[in-house]
Amino acid sequence: MTGARRALITGGASGLGAAAAERLRADGIEVITVDLSAEADHQVDIADDAAVQALAAAVGPVDILVNCAGIVGPNKPLVETTADEWRRTIDVNLLGTVATIRAFAPGMVAAGWGRIVNLASMAGKDGNPNLAAYSATKGAVIALTKSVGKELAQTGVLVNVIAPAVIDTPMNAKTDPGVLQYITDLIPMKRVGRADEVAELIAWLTSDRVSFSTGAVYDISGGRATY
Repeated sequence: MTGARRALITGGASGLGAAAAERLRADGIEVITVDLSAEADHQVDIADDAAVQALAAAVGPVDILVNCAGIVGPNKPLVETTADEWRRTIDVNLLGTVATIRAFAPGMVAAGWGRIVNLASMAGKDGNPNLAAYSATKGAVIALTKSVGKELAQTGVLVNVIAPAVIDTPMNAKTDPGVLQYITDLIPMKRVGRADEVAELIAWLTSDRVSFSTGAVYDISGGRATY
């Protein structure tokens, strides 16, 4: 493939999305950021399927899709959560990811090349207490990635997922300090990760340097991952 590639990053105004945008731009990639924040190139709620379809029509085909947008959801015991809290977490973390893939993957397939990277979490593999909705949706993103990776395996479009442990981002500032301390203590390196460390993995997964990996889960956990 020749010419400058185009990447679309959801949640691109802060945290992992902003770090990924900066890193991909350093590689000469044209980056389009999508977020609720006015600092993004496009203000879109990815939970709104019609808005995502309109976004795809407005920006045209992209070569790279990075799904960083997400919310923590209810920070309390499962029995205290409400159905509406669950629905909002599912709408953003899972169905938002589905919406962007449905909108942008066909253009990649038509071009014969594409890279999709979804952001899940170690919570989706291990399950974090008092974060049931978040853990469930991130586990679903992992399963979604495995499924779509197989569907697109012969198209030139690779679909992989990253499962970080605790990363120093604004989203974690909204997490209960007790929960945050608990999941940080699970990390053998005894520190949280940095956004630029995750961005480096994203840069690799969205490049030509990866060609025989799809539907795979890449942990970046300071040693927390046990399987």
